Amino acid sequence: MASSQPTHYLYTPSAVLAGVVAGLYGASFLVTLVQTIRKRSWVWLIMAVAIAMEVAGFAARVVSANNVEEKTPYVVQFALVILAPVLMAGVIYVVFSRIVFWAVPPEHRTMRMIWVPPRFITLIFVGFDIVALLLQLCAAVLIAGTDPTDSNAKNRVNLGKNLGLSGVAVQLFGFGLFSVAAVRFHFTSRQLSNDYASKNQTRWNMTKHYSTLLYVVNASCVLILIRSIFRMIEFAQGKSGTTQQEEWYQYVFDTLPIFIVCVIYNIWFPGSYLKHLGFRLPKEERQLPLDNESLGSRDTGTELQQQQQK
Repeated sequence: MASSQPTHYLYTPSAVLAGVVAGLYGASFLVTLVQTIRKRSWVWLIMAVAIAMEVAGFAARVVSANNVEEKTPYVVQFALVILAPVLMAGVIYVVFSRIVFWAVPPEHRTMRMIWVPPRFITLIFVGFDIVALLLQLCAAVLIAGTDPTDSNAKNRVNLGKNLGLSGVAVQLFGFGLFSVAAVRFHFTSRQLSNDYASKNQTRWNMTKHYSTLLYVVNASCVLILIRSIFRMIEFAQGKSGTTQQEEWYQYVFDTLPIFIVCVIYNIWFPGSYLKHLGFRLPKEERQLPLDNESLGSRDTGTELQQQQQK
């Protein structure tokens, strides 16, 4: 078995460690599923699916570690572990969008507020995520599914490497844009009265303040960012790179940050801070000003009326 092992791994993978991680993710999945159902936070089912992918991925890694010659379990574990955090990032973007709708009155939801069109927060960031997911999926299939003995193995692996780099780059660009929006929102939201958020809390009988969840969102994005940078380095170095020489790299820079993301959302579950976590916002919450100019015109008109009355 030792002689055939280098076919897929450059180290001896630990089936025990993979099994422990699969069990930990499994516990987080069950907690997430119960919380989602209890709070009816149906959009968070996407997170549950992502955690389930991690469970399946590390379960496949157990099989792969015990059968290092088999290609299928290796491809499955590699693809699922690569793609799960991309789904997590997507649903975190959605939660940030819901925080904006929860905390900011409709008349203040403008480009000036967060430098991103509030109406299209989810569409923009999840759009980046979908592109990143597709590119990384293709990369995972090409890299993990290519047999070194194939005649065109080098070309396929190089193509997978380039697609993987492109996918992670798209994800990092989306994260950069999201970071700008999140920091801007932190700055501008402090200038607003909390009356609107307080009314929502009273209306929906919510006892926890959204600001805590905003910090959790930012912390989780930093953790996913660490993982994304690691994967970019891994794709850039290729199959024989330093990060492929030892198993601990994956567990420290990918598994651990992503597991912490799952745990902090189990502790600070979004449904405990926001009521509108269905797949669609209530109709009244989707009514936004068209743009800054219309808002400015309305404000100017109001000021003119007040001056005329005086």
